[in-house]
Amino acid sequence: MRFDESLFVSLSKMINEEPVLPRDKEMMGLLLTLGIEKGKDFKSDPATQATLKAAAQATHSWFMQSLLTDGVQFWPDQRWLVPVSPIGPETGFKWETANLFDVDARGIGFFSFNTPPAKQGAATFYLATYVDGQGAKLRGENTYRLHVPANVPVKQFWAVTLYDLETCGFIRDVTSVGLDSYGQKMHRNDDGSVDLYFGPKAPAGHEANWIPTVSGRGYFPWFRFHAPDKPLFDKSWKLPDIEALKQ
Repeated sequence: MRFDESLFVSLSKMINEEPVLPRDKEMMGLLLTLGIEKGKDFKSDPATQATLKAAAQATHSWFMQSLLTDGVQFWPDQRWLVPVSPIGPETGFKWETANLFDVDARGIGFFSFNTPPAKQGAATFYLATYVDGQGAKLRGENTYRLHVPANVPVKQFWAVTLYDLETCGFIRDVTSVGLDSYGQKMHRNDDGSVDLYFGPKAPAGHEANWIPTVSGRGYFPWFRFHAPDKPLFDKSWKLPDIEALKQ
């Protein structure tokens, strides 16, 4: 999705292709003020386009900032989050209760991921973080270390994947976007733990445990537990915060 004036052109096309549900009518009325109406082509003058571009950019900034707080902190003393507002899984990702339709949570959810499951099973569990252990946003020009303790509570495997903060897609123009416990070349410590590194260049001697990032761009990791086991949920196993290394 492009957060500029073309967003509203795409929105108009979608509205003309999809049925209007009863709950959509209030929003459809608001869209009339922008010149978007079902059954009609969307046209705007340069001044309106400039206003719409600014609005789209402001919304994009709000989405990126909201990611930092939308989830639920998993460990009280760590910065890892369950990366979705509770109303998502509680409602089968319809974001609707008897008294509320949470459009903000839905917007943040679909900005950061897509095709959520209607029912959450026991196959996977995800955690995300957008900051290091000191609370600073993760930046592609910096180098970080994530220490993964031994005995990760999974019956299958674990994986770490990095996503670009602006797009919530994979980081572009890098050689790898993630690592997982199936990796045969990844170095393990003597106690079974693993140290992973994120940054624009691999720290010397740690190339096999490095996920590249792009300078000048923010990003975030998702840590996936495939077939998670009890020590994760009783919190007897804990994933430390990401540590910023001195440059």
